[in-house]
Amino acid sequence: MALMIPDVMLAPLNPLANWVRANSLWPMPFATACCGIELMATGASKHDIARFGAEVMRFSPRQCDLMIVAGRVVMKMLPVLQRIWMQMPEPKWCVSMGACASSGGVFDTYAVVQGIDRFIPVDMYVPGCPPRPEQLIQAIIDLQDKIKATGTLQGVEFGKRTEHMGPLANVEMPGDFAKSRRVSLN
Repeated sequence: MALMIPDVMLAPLNPLANWVRANSLWPMPFATACCGIELMATGASKHDIARFGAEVMRFSPRQCDLMIVAGRVVMKMLPVLQRIWMQMPEPKWCVSMGACASSGGVFDTYAVVQGIDRFIPVDMYVPGCPPRPEQLIQAIIDLQDKIKATGTLQGVEFGKRTEHMGPLANVEMPGDFAKSRRVSLN
């Protein structure tokens, strides 16, 4: 039985572009610790991230539009992370996976970044130590909903993103949030 699909369809282009962007995410895995194992499990056959259009894991930043930072990021690795982020073409999104990437986790030291949202904009946070693959899948579904709700065909809204859109630092909490550690040693 053949489908009766017309040869020409009329539709607004912005929702169509957002639908295409949301259902064809190409992740750039930036896995540095135990969260990377859970990221690999998400791509495996049991959880199968391919069901959501995000199976094309690329290791070239120029071919990706979703960066998944899984695990702790040390200060020596931060310039690499920022360079990869800058090399990714717009529109691009970021998922911070795990407690270490989101807040430094149990590593409250000078060498571990206390949240990547201080250095690159983060769109979704996945809590846990390490988070389950189901949590990452839910974050991708939520990100798809966010992409479908916003955006234009020309992508002018991405040029406005000059700083992170994550949670702001608590001003009542003492400490120097411009550096990697929470409390200044000065």
